[in-house]
Amino acid sequence: MAKITLSNLAHSYMKNPKNKEDYVLQPLNHEWDDGAAYALLGPSGCGKSTLLNIISGILTPSEGSILFDDKDVTFADTTNRNIAQVFQFPVVYDTMTVRENLEFPLKNRGANNQYIDQRVGSIARAIQVEDILDKKARGLSADAKQKISLGRGMVREDVNAILFDEPLTVIDPHMKWELRTQLKALHKELKHTMIFVTHDQTEALTFADKVVVMNGGHVLQIGTPEELFEKPAHTFVGYFIGSPGMNVFEAKVTGNIANLQGYEVNLNSTYKSLQGKIELGIRPEFIELCEDGEGIKIEISRIEDVAHHKIVRAKYNNRKVNIIVPEDVKITPTMNSIKFKLEGVNVYVNDWLVEGELL
Repeated sequence: MAKITLSNLAHSYMKNPKNKEDYVLQPLNHEWDDGAAYALLGPSGCGKSTLLNIISGILTPSEGSILFDDKDVTFADTTNRNIAQVFQFPVVYDTMTVRENLEFPLKNRGANNQYIDQRVGSIARAIQVEDILDKKARGLSADAKQKISLGRGMVREDVNAILFDEPLTVIDPHMKWELRTQLKALHKELKHTMIFVTHDQTEALTFADKVVVMNGGHVLQIGTPEELFEKPAHTFVGYFIGSPGMNVFEAKVTGNIANLQGYEVNLNSTYKSLQGKIELGIRPEFIELCEDGEGIKIEISRIEDVAHHKIVRAKYNNRKVNIIVPEDVKITPTMNSIKFKLEGVNVYVNDWLVEGELL
């Protein structure tokens, strides 16, 4: 296990980058705790796989350094970093049995047979491949092969970190939840530093202790699922996390009064003079649908009845608004206004969260 430190780390695939647009990974300074489970979350092309490959040693960063337990490994190869990596598509030895695939990393390092049997048995139970241990990998389904890849990545106990690059992409949707649960349980048991790359917020939030949200090569926020939900540090985080994501309203804020293009909201905090693009961010869960005249007038487009609640799609001043309404609430034709639950209102300046002084 290792504490991972990223110091002034940046990367460009160009030989002579001249400006920030030439970088796929903008300068980073972060320290990731030993033994924690992290998820790198963001849209395609945001830099998460580039960052993972720099941590693993597949890529050497254009700038800055990476340290494992304060030891500089920037130019060390993958073998000398003592990490395990599981890729998006399964990498298995088809001519070997499932057991032999799981044994391979341990035999390669000279482990004794008793220890190998114990570790392979433990991992096989965890990923539920005990019944196919003696089958050849050739001919197995993509799901089964990716299970073998996951198991082989986790069979060693002495690694500094285990890196997962979108490992559930080829897994049948019905099995994804089960495998995420197993990975979470294995992390608690093994206590390895684990880093999991995904563009799927459900995977990130169910697997990780802390989620690293990325966009455009920037790390926008590192936080627990609760922190990302309650206090998104950037409007993109609020938009990307949640289903539906956070609503954003243009506003002017003076003291503790927010003016939303003619409608005033009394905030729980007071703010000193704010300059720039000012917005309020409110998640759909913190907006209440109410009777006409009791709040902000909206135009309802449609109502979607989903599993345990309803999603009201609406507009306010030509901006889309999503409201989550409990399943047992009856929505009447006169309920065409909204009120905010003030504990869920955040203020943003130029897309970044600002904190006021509590009243």
